[in-house]
Amino acid sequence: MDPTIPNKVSNGHEMSKSTAKTASAVRGASLLIILQIASRAVTFLANQLLLRFLTAQLLGVSAQLEVYYLSVLFFARESLRVAVQRQGTQPAEIRHGNHPGQQDQHSESKGQGADATDSQSVVNIAYLSLALGLPSSLGLGWAYLHYVDPATASTPYLDTALRIYGAAALIELLSEPAFVVLQHRLRFGPRAAAESTATFLRCAVTFGAANWGRRHSLDLGVMPFALGQLAYGIGLLAVYLWYGAVLARFEGFSLFPCRVSQNMATRPTTGQSSTHDRYILGYFFTPTLQLASSLMSQSLVKHILTQGDTFLVSILSNPQSQGVYALANNYGSLLARLVFQPIEESSRNYFSKLLSSSISATEQKTRDTTPARTQVHKARTDLQALLKFYVLLSVAVVSIGPYAAPLLVQIIAGPRWSGSGAGAVLSIYCMYIPLLAVNGVSEAFVSSVATKSEVHRQSLWMGAFSCTFAIAGFVSLRVLDLGAAGLVYANAINMICRILWSGAFISQYFRRNGVEFRWNGLIPSGTAFYVLGTALLWGTLSRAGISVGNVSSHVFKDLLMVGAFAVPYVCVIVYAERHYFMDCYRSIRGRREAP
Repeated sequence: MDPTIPNKVSNGHEMSKSTAKTASAVRGASLLIILQIASRAVTFLANQLLLRFLTAQLLGVSAQLEVYYLSVLFFARESLRVAVQRQGTQPAEIRHGNHPGQQDQHSESKGQGADATDSQSVVNIAYLSLALGLPSSLGLGWAYLHYVDPATASTPYLDTALRIYGAAALIELLSEPAFVVLQHRLRFGPRAAAESTATFLRCAVTFGAANWGRRHSLDLGVMPFALGQLAYGIGLLAVYLWYGAVLARFEGFSLFPCRVSQNMATRPTTGQSSTHDRYILGYFFTPTLQLASSLMSQSLVKHILTQGDTFLVSILSNPQSQGVYALANNYGSLLARLVFQPIEESSRNYFSKLLSSSISATEQKTRDTTPARTQVHKARTDLQALLKFYVLLSVAVVSIGPYAAPLLVQIIAGPRWSGSGAGAVLSIYCMYIPLLAVNGVSEAFVSSVATKSEVHRQSLWMGAFSCTFAIAGFVSLRVLDLGAAGLVYANAINMICRILWSGAFISQYFRRNGVEFRWNGLIPSGTAFYVLGTALLWGTLSRAGISVGNVSSHVFKDLLMVGAFAVPYVCVIVYAERHYFMDCYRSIRGRREAP
């Protein structure tokens, strides 16, 4: 008998698993994008109706409360979520209690027990987010009320609204155990149902409360936003508990904290570490908990960088300016929330699972490394294709966005908001969107494969970048007095620093695994052609009397003209990159040969 047959069979099995992971990731990303488009469309329409009832000051205060809400969630669950995604990288032999390469005659009977063990350990870890969320909500709430400026403190029902936001965050954290186990099993349908239901409830309650207050001549302040967020959390909890309970009954685990040893189908073989050696108190998988603790400091720095613009604007500007920036930021980041965020989340999950066999040196010594090399090649190809898609999308956004976006703001939000400076800020924000996109996917890859020491090193660099961001923001807002536009410039400087670090890490990672990552492959075909086409587009729009960021007296005519020139421009880009798009299509359809 050929001694290499077990390895070949194992390799073929891993290749089929890799293909299944790719298909699941693509389906998941597609579903999340569709979900985001639908939910954001509903939210967008509701927000446009709310703008008729709101002032810039109220919008600025609501943005501050949203930062408080997101901060509670981020500190409570972000590091745990990333660590749980990495938990799936442990070898199947260890997960089933076998030596690497050992044949187990009862592997099929152990499969369901091993799945229940994995799911239960994920559920147990998720409950730590609730333990972290309670002190975070109390501490951040006290800090906000203690240091809030007098103009914001005079907002009606501010204290009550803050408490409701805190309660909504805790309710959403109650759904975390069901959410993480469904994500761990690549069940994207429940997430689509949960977020769609919760988004609809939030929009209905928010608009209903604002409309009720207006009819009764009551100044509810930011209470409609708080009640809407509470409805959102309740909607998420209800749907996730429903789907989570179904999965729990099927696999045989509990949605409540439970000792993992009670879910083991069989005990580990002699000589293997016991459950108590690998699980703290029998509940928490030790490697996952250690990784989460190492990610905690990085999460703090990352959140400061992510929400740093709102922090700075709160400190260095008044609520009126905060509202203008909030409107421009909401419109400007719409593309990021619709497309970039779902792709970033799916790619992080995808790369974590795809590269699981290539990041363990011990495992590579005990089995054939061909699958690992194959997966690294595939990861490089997929990452390059994804980054090039962002580059091409950025060409269109940078070329057309500064002219089209302010006109859309003027139509949707009204000339009052556009004249307040939101249109001009949004034009500048279009230049920032490409940096936001590239940074998201590059950092998603880093978080998928980075070791503990690399995570700590990244945290140190992020701290340095946060100082750079703070200095740039102070100079832009206080010294140069650029207002919200200066904040966009500060964000761009910070984002460039983060991209450069992630790019260096990506190059080093692939080089360490014997693969060269060629950045010049991201450059569009015929760069000079793109530069010339963009210059002609801008020149034509300028000659037509369309200005960047200004309020137009004939807005519909200008928008139609921008669209008339934009459509052929985008068609030319698609034609120039037709080979790339066809390769992407074949890859998604599964017809492209493995590299």
